Amino acid sequence: MIRLPIKSLLLTQEPNWIVSRPGEHHTIPRSAQSWIYEPGSITQRLRSYYGDAVKVKILLNCRRLPFLSERERLKLNPGRYTLTREVLLHADGKPLVLARTLIPEKTIKAARRNLAHLGTKPLGEVIFSYPKLARLEMDFALIAPPLWTPFAVNEACIEQPLWARRTVYAIRQKPLLVNEFFLPEVLNLL
Repeated sequence: MIRLPIKSLLLTQEPNWIVSRPGEHHTIPRSAQSWIYEPGSITQRLRSYYGDAVKVKILLNCRRLPFLSERERLKLNPGRYTLTREVLLHADGKPLVLARTLIPEKTIKAARRNLAHLGTKPLGEVIFSYPKLARLEMDFALIAPPLWTPFAVNEACIEQPLWARRTVYAIRQKPLLVNEFFLPEVLNLL
């Protein structure tokens, strides 16, 4: 039996994403709405509260097969790998946001490889510097603890369902998918 490589260090399976449409936001608590519908960079917003204390901890940064709905959102053919980056944004030891980013090779090339070598630099600081960055689609979800891997639960101290957003951005008409999972500490900041 052939065993495919793990798709995520954070999730055991795909969350049940809900397409964001007008009128859907009423089902989301106000504190989560503020983050889910944030039009700018989540990193920049976190820096407005925590300053330079916001840091990135890289959990995974390698080529992986995306989940089915991720592949569909990125319009990739089956069997196509993406650069998959999973990180924890934290400040002063407090976990704030888990993030999972999928970047197809064509997007890496369009961004002149800037996205392939981020290191501990926040993705938001890079993509929001592109003058024609476009937000194409957004979904949201409430993710129950059983969908998280034991690694994620331990790393981010997950004890309750987490609100999340999934956004398809385009740089020079090439897509990337950014999943952001908001930890309780963040929801207390309005």
